[in-house]
Amino acid sequence: MSQSNIHPTAYIEPGAEIGNHVTIEPYAIIKGTVKIEDGVTIKSHAYIDGYTTIGSGTIIWPFVSIGTKTQDLKFRGEKTYVCIGKNTEIREFVTINSSTFEGSTVRVGDHCLIMAYCHIAHNCEVGNHVIMSNNSLLAGHVIVEDFAIIGGMTPVHQFSRIGCHAMVGGMSRVTHDVPPYTVGGGIPYSLGGINRIGLKRRRMPFGTRRALATAYRYVYRSRLHLEEALEKIENDVELLPEVIHFIQFCRSTKRGLIGMQGIVQGISNKRMTSNNEETGDSPEDLLVEIGAGG
Repeated sequence: MSQSNIHPTAYIEPGAEIGNHVTIEPYAIIKGTVKIEDGVTIKSHAYIDGYTTIGSGTIIWPFVSIGTKTQDLKFRGEKTYVCIGKNTEIREFVTINSSTFEGSTVRVGDHCLIMAYCHIAHNCEVGNHVIMSNNSLLAGHVIVEDFAIIGGMTPVHQFSRIGCHAMVGGMSRVTHDVPPYTVGGGIPYSLGGINRIGLKRRRMPFGTRRALATAYRYVYRSRLHLEEALEKIENDVELLPEVIHFIQFCRSTKRGLIGMQGIVQGISNKRMTSNNEETGDSPEDLLVEIGAGG
């Protein structure tokens, strides 16, 4: 605890590992199995339990609860872990439970912003530079890849995945896998194409954005079966690393890709014409495909 600023009313159990230059404010509780790395700030009334590691430079705001017992009824007291990355900010009233199954870990990456009242459940994996807006909720076994953004008040169904650089709109309901590099939202969820603005802000080259737009069009606009669409991408689109990741993500889906429900697998990728289904190219898709703003 050398060179750290720890308020006398904070409760730190024997056995807890506290790094240098750590700030722990009044009434925070740190249990004995917790490891706090250098430069961490833990604000008043935060509660950190279990086999939890908090990475250097991370800020934990008041009334956050990390490492507590999972809400999974299958839990039988196994030794499980929580690992929070470096320079991440976890805002007020966030809950991050411990995991289920011996030796498993809930992970939150580096440079994330987890806003107030978010929940991260057992066996979740959250990548680097992820933003979860207020009241977004991850059920068990959810994977969120790097640079994804989840809008406020959005629940994500267990075992679903959100791909890298995807932007999920607020007040949505994510029930299946959201492909990387896409933008969408709503109930039911509707995809609007490639996350063109977000990718430009992260300085992704125009040629890469165009290749991803073509890959997206084959999967969601071509009326091909998914595997046929992916083979078409492999044959017709330059296999840049981002395109390869898009293909691998789509091919490895277990819950199915969001926005493809109601499709008769093996026959066509034809969209239904009910009020719940998208029936044509959005204006943003057209702008992407002709390279506007590139």
